[in-house]
Amino acid sequence: MKPPAAENASIAAGALAALGASTCCVLPLALVTVGLGGAWIAQLRAMEQFFPLFVGIAIAAFAYAFYRLYLRPAACAPGEACADPTTRRRQRIAFWITLIGAKALIASPYVYAALAN
Repeated sequence: MKPPAAENASIAAGALAALGASTCCVLPLALVTVGLGGAWIAQLRAMEQFFPLFVGIAIAAFAYAFYRLYLRPAACAPGEACADPTTRRRQRIAFWITLIGAKALIASPYVYAALAN
């Protein structure tokens, strides 16, 4: 089995890092919304100290994905899956959708703080 393309891996890493950045604020709200609750949810607030680290990882991962998708695309041999233009288009669509979602997750603590005041 072939390893995932660098573009796909960096998009996934950026999305996971953005999810990690929002663990302190969005994840507890989402868990309560679906009916999961308990005292352990309050412990997720301790993840807030890692917010800058997760944001930095997300920015780096998305920057690398942008670099690989737009500035220096990988060379493909004829007949490989990446040689098909629809593959690159799907990767770019996935990149932008994931980037917008990640930006929303990263901005959520700031939006929540503005709405709470």
